[in-house]
Amino acid sequence: MVGVWRCARNWPVRRQVTDSPFWEAKRLTELSDAEWEALCDGCALCCLHKLEDEDSGDVLYTAVACRLLDTASCRCTDYSNRRRRVPECIAVREATERDYLSLPPTCAYRLRWLGRALPDWHPLVSGDPSSVHEAGISARDRAISERDYDGEIDADTPLF
Repeated sequence: MVGVWRCARNWPVRRQVTDSPFWEAKRLTELSDAEWEALCDGCALCCLHKLEDEDSGDVLYTAVACRLLDTASCRCTDYSNRRRRVPECIAVREATERDYLSLPPTCAYRLRWLGRALPDWHPLVSGDPSSVHEAGISARDRAISERDYDGEIDADTPLF
């Protein structure tokens, strides 16, 4: 039997119906491209500029977003070319342990890499692509594009 899941981008993800949903039944390395994209909750927190404490390694998220992020929709305006246009864009599919640990604590990729369950507000769990925004987890309408930010990204940058 085949079931259809909808991801945050509303793309259908077909899977064999089992006792566990695909994100629990498979390791990250086993996910198809469609399943990988469906796992993204659409929060856009990974698109925010970050400050890292050189001594402790702690990461603070600023309220300044990548120039390609549409801060109202939390979608990249040039997703297929993002890595060419913004070389520092995170390639989560190629992530190392350090990369996974630098993702937001609520990130589904980080949670699954750590073997943790997805939260109730995740669109795959709730069935609603807007649940991440309604839960207040996303950067929607809370971030400013680097195109509109006139300051330096440093210790005085507004934090998320």
